Amino acid sequence: MSGTMDGTKQRRRGNTRQRIQDVALELFAEQGYEKTSLREIAERLEVTKAALYYHFKTKEEILVSIFEDLTRPITELVEWGTEQPHTLKTKQEIVRRYSEALADAAPLFRFMQENQATVRELRIGETFKHRMLSLRDILVDPDADLTDQVRCVSALFTLHAGMFVLQDMEADPEAQRKAVLEVAIDLITQAHQGA
Repeated sequence: MSGTMDGTKQRRRGNTRQRIQDVALELFAEQGYEKTSLREIAERLEVTKAALYYHFKTKEEILVSIFEDLTRPITELVEWGTEQPHTLKTKQEIVRRYSEALADAAPLFRFMQENQATVRELRIGETFKHRMLSLRDILVDPDADLTDQVRCVSALFTLHAGMFVLQDMEADPEAQRKAVLEVAIDLITQAHQGA
């Protein structure tokens, strides 16, 4: 019986944590990270500051937890990719999965794009940079000519650019994501054929 009760408490705590993250990210996007206070987050959630402190002591803790939760698929992708043969099929699958991970974490990546100075100051900037370099190392054949290496790196940046540059265009977001993904896969395929 107590196991069930603990599980129920755990789910509720998880839901509260998720609500805090969602509201904080919303406020960070609306008015910027620096201009958002813990008090404002608590007010938007309609909880006391003490209730918010139970889960997170600082804004940075909230942002780091959002980053860790939403980028977990990228960490898992890097781990998977390092264990795979560096074939064209593997590289195309990495690009496909990375596109999905970016789409699932779009609000976070928009925040990161719009708050680059803040991201650089916090440890999430270094963590993200490390993950990007790890993906690059999986996709790029060090023996390939420079043009093909640039194509592989450009595939990653194409996925990122697609999130920001196309967001104002009038088209279905999923159709946009698929078009960007097609271009990124074309770049990987061209690079692999040149190798």
